[in-house]
Amino acid sequence: MTTSGGVRTTSGRLLVPALLFIALVVAVVGSLGAPLITSVAGEFGVSLATAQWTLTAPLLVGAIATPVLGRLGAGPRRRQVILATLALVVAGSLLAVVPPSFGWLLAGRVAQGAGLGLTALMMGVARDHLPAARSGPTIALLSVASTVGIGVGYPLAGLLTDVAGLRAAYGLGLLITTGAWATAWWSVPRPPAGRSSAVDVPGAVLLGSGLVALLLAISQTTMWTDRPVFGAALLVTAAALIGTWARRERRCAAPLVDLALLRHPAVAGANAVMLLGGIGMYLLLTLVTRYVQTPTPAGYGFGVDVFVAGLVLVPFSVLGFVGGKLVRPLRVRLAPATVLAAGGTAVLVALALFALTRSQLWQVFAVMGMLGLGVGVFAAAMPAAILAVTPAEETSSAMSFNQVVRSVGFSIGSALGGLTLAAHTPAGSTFPTGTGYETASWLGAAAMGATVVAALALRQAPDSTTTGLQSGSGSGSESGLRKG
Repeated sequence: MTTSGGVRTTSGRLLVPALLFIALVVAVVGSLGAPLITSVAGEFGVSLATAQWTLTAPLLVGAIATPVLGRLGAGPRRRQVILATLALVVAGSLLAVVPPSFGWLLAGRVAQGAGLGLTALMMGVARDHLPAARSGPTIALLSVASTVGIGVGYPLAGLLTDVAGLRAAYGLGLLITTGAWATAWWSVPRPPAGRSSAVDVPGAVLLGSGLVALLLAISQTTMWTDRPVFGAALLVTAAALIGTWARRERRCAAPLVDLALLRHPAVAGANAVMLLGGIGMYLLLTLVTRYVQTPTPAGYGFGVDVFVAGLVLVPFSVLGFVGGKLVRPLRVRLAPATVLAAGGTAVLVALALFALTRSQLWQVFAVMGMLGLGVGVFAAAMPAAILAVTPAEETSSAMSFNQVVRSVGFSIGSALGGLTLAAHTPAGSTFPTGTGYETASWLGAAAMGATVVAALALRQAPDSTTTGLQSGSGSGSESGLRKG
């Protein structure tokens, strides 16, 4: 270990596992709300719809925090920002363990949500402080960990809830977030000198407000059946706020997000692919977890408990990391766009398999494994597609915007699945018909088909000599979005 300017730094060998651990912790804590909704409703005497906010609220906060943290992460105080954000997450985790009421639990989950914006900062650290040959693969794995890490938290939370109660499950969050803060304090170095520290606060307010309105309109599916006018008003408000933000950013000397960079065909195309891909990926994830917990008297499903439903996600996570590891050898011969298309194709196959065959539990495990493989490849290839034309100092900002786009895609996928199943639920029935799952799966397959086409179209994006990733490296240049 060495010191630089009074700040401890670690060698690249120790920095990589530290960054991966922090990214995985953020993903696990963000997913803790999903398997605990029923337990929260029973523990605090609230409705399931109210308990759902323990999942929705941190996702909304994460969407707001991500672009702001991405810009702060591009400045000279990145280390302080990471430590302060993780300290807030630890405080939120403590509130979640010892809440005197549901309101305090929700406040804790809101604080935890701030950590969802940290992955892009980990990518910035990797690009700045690792050798060129190691930064690209590390950034790819960070992207994978932030996506498939939910499969780690889900079964653990379900098991702890069954064995020791709700507070034990949230106690897991407190333990690992405390470990993440200590790891960050020990391992994260200061960024290179000469970075700008300016943050467009009014722009952050406009973008954050627009994202909240957009995600609320997308994620609250019952609103479109009960109060469609209000849902439409939210969408109009979101469009107005985000449009105003975009106009401001074009005139701002220190924009929150570099819109000129986002307009580059490679970056704009990659974000479009992420949006479409997120729809299909998350739609299948939500369909499967709901399907396996449906009681068999409904005519389908397996009636498993929360823990077994969490185990269904294990092949998703395991093969997700396998898929991420496959990207580096694939990138030797293929462009990022081609690898993105390959990952999208695997997800499309998983959706088709679920639409056609899901009568046995092992088949569902196989579907989730295929989904994880595709998501792993897709997530690992995405940073290379964007960072090939992105200056090193804009890494955190560019990838944070991509994560916001991913969140929007995930929300649309979840809402599309929920609305489709609701449309196939007979009046007076608790559960949708099996046809609803088939229809929703084919809708997801259509989204992934569009994703594959859009990814292949990226190969026609103009080449660039801007600093980027060469075969997964973290510096140099890449003239090759059309290669492969």
